[in-house]
Amino acid sequence: MLKKVLLVDDSALIHQMYKMVLMRYRCAIVAAKNGQEGLNALVKHPDTNLMLVDINMPVMNGLEFVKKVKELGAYNHIPIIIVSTEGKEEDAKRGLALGANGYVTKPVQPSDLHAVIDTLYPAN
Repeated sequence: MLKKVLLVDDSALIHQMYKMVLMRYRCAIVAAKNGQEGLNALVKHPDTNLMLVDINMPVMNGLEFVKKVKELGAYNHIPIIIVSTEGKEEDAKRGLALGANGYVTKPVQPSDLHAVIDTLYPAN
């Protein structure tokens, strides 16, 4: 069951959009503005069930974040969904090669995001 989602994106507006889209899952949301903040948030919230990760961010981008998470090993059980800009599917493929479990393109359509989440958490 989906209980806590880590959002890693540098846009406050995108965070608000995700909160609305994820309301149907009644899960807690943890927000981070870049990959480094995302890593720090994982340490504070090891009970995270899902990560939504943008690729283009300052400090540490989404691909670097996925690579670090997988290198740490302790969080490999938490699914990662990469969010890539439309037309940049090669970035999403690189994220999948690094260990992400799925991807959606921006602008994110709620139905697309729900479909990926529901594949990972069929009981929701």
